[in-house]
This record gives sequence, C-alpha cells and structure tokens, in this order.
Amino acid sequence: MSEQVDNSLKPKISKPKWLRVKLPTGENYKKVRSLVDEHKLHTICESGNCPNMGECWGEGTATFMILGNICTRSCGFCAVKTGKPDEVDEFEPGRVANSVKTMGVKHAVITSVDRDDLKDGGAGIWVQTVKAIRHQSPQTTLETLIPDFAGKWENLQQIIDVAPEIVSHNLETVRRLTKEVRIQAKYDRSLEALYRLKKGGMRTKSGIMLGLGETHEEILETMEDLRSVQVDILTLGQYLQPTLKHLPIAEFVTPERFDQYRQIGEKMGFRYVESGPLVRSSYHAEKHLF
Repeated sequence: MSEQVDNSLKPKISKPKWLRVKLPTGENYKKVRSLVDEHKLHTICESGNCPNMGECWGEGTATFMILGNICTRSCGFCAVKTGKPDEVDEFEPGRVANSVKTMGVKHAVITSVDRDDLKDGGAGIWVQTVKAIRHQSPQTTLETLIPDFAGKWENLQQIIDVAPEIVSHNLETVRRLTKEVRIQAKYDRSLEALYRLKKGGMRTKSGIMLGLGETHEEILETMEDLRSVQVDILTLGQYLQPTLKHLPIAEFVTPERFDQYRQIGEKMGFRYVESGPLVRSSYHAEKHLF
C-alpha cells in the first residue's frame, strides 16, 4: 500500500467563490439525516465529503454506500477510510431497501467501497441489494456505481444479470495520473469494465475529476477513450482535497471551462454530459435516465 504524502507544508490555493455551498438545512434534510442514523446506513455523501449533500438531502435523496464504510484501496483523492473492512453485513440490503421505500425514492443511487478482500468482490451483496429494492419499491429505478471487481469479470457479470437502469464506473482521472490518483486501479481495466457493461446491454456512465494536474489535451483524450467504449453519460467535476494527507489541488477549473467540456462532450456523442465545479457522479442522477 502506497504511503500518502503529507501536504501540510505546501502552499494552499484559495478556494474560488463559485465553490461555496450552503449549509445543510430544512425539514427534508433532517428527515434524511434521521433515516440514515436510524437504519445505520452508510452514504457516500458523508464518507466522501460531498459538497452537494445539503442540496441533495434537502430534496430527499441520498446515495447509499453498501459493503461497509472501510475500503481496501487507498486512492489519493478519496475521503473514504482505508483499512481492513468489517465482516459482510447480510442484513444491509434489507435496510437499504427499507430506507428507499420509506423515503419514497423514485431513482435510487447505490455505490460501494472496494472489497478486494472478498472472493466475489462484494457482487453477491450488490445483487441482493438490487433485488431487495425492486421487491419493496418496484417503481424505483436504479443506478449502481460499481468498482472494477479487480478485473474478475464473472463478478461484473452478476451486475449485468440483474440489469440496473444505469451502471456507472468512474475513470476518475487521465491515464498519466492514474497510478498516483487511483493507486490500485488500472486505466485500461476500467475501460474494459465499461466496455463489458455496454456489451451486456447496460446504459453506462463514467466520471472524471479535474484540477489534479491534467492537461487540456489529456482531458480530451480521456473523453475520447470513454466514447470509444460507448459510454452514454459523462460527469466532470472539480477535485476537492479532503484532507492534507490527500493529493493537493493543482488548479481550480472555472465554470466557463467546465461548460466548454460539456459542449465538447455533447459533440463527441455522449447522450448526457453533466459538467461543473460541484458536479459529482450522482449529482442530478435522475436526469440521466433519458
């Protein structure tokens, strides 16, 4: 496992005004907060320090994270804890499904930590969760933001077999920065996962972060790589450093440049492009059903 660098002595770049977000408030936010606590659920909203948590929870939506809240990988950008995960909780799928039903969620987004410690990479719990939600809330559509299952494609096939409406797997960054940003991941393996999902008939989605030191040309190359495996939906957002031990921000990309990438992506043939400083993979996810 690579040792994370302490960036506390490096100069900070001032956060621009367009990255300011409102503090979480309102009755809907309190309701979601209460449900998450009551059912002992994990959300990427909290574990990932998402800047849109107040907005999304205020609208009564959340992205549920299954298979615990400790990841076996140590990505340089991610706020989720790294370490030895707890035992698999066989009751978790039912709790998530109960919450989706209680909240009256029309479009549910589910993600997970990486579980490289498990033979099936957690695919079994993924399948149970999708089936449990469909059993309790048959009208609810699903987006699953999945790991690469370490290239064990029989585990990926289990996701294809239960056929969520959208299957997402994030490339996160450009090829050159992958070893630094996604330490145990592989750029081409992620592209193959997306290719296999598309061949399996899935509506696919992927996202990349900007501001890690990539060049304009590298961003375009990455977008072209995603189109080469027929990804339908693309999200682009600003990388925000979770702690001083995570990768530093190289630059803050302006809203105007994000809009430029949105236009370029649409011309490349992506069916939907969500691009902006505060965009995260599940932001406005319900719009991606087209």
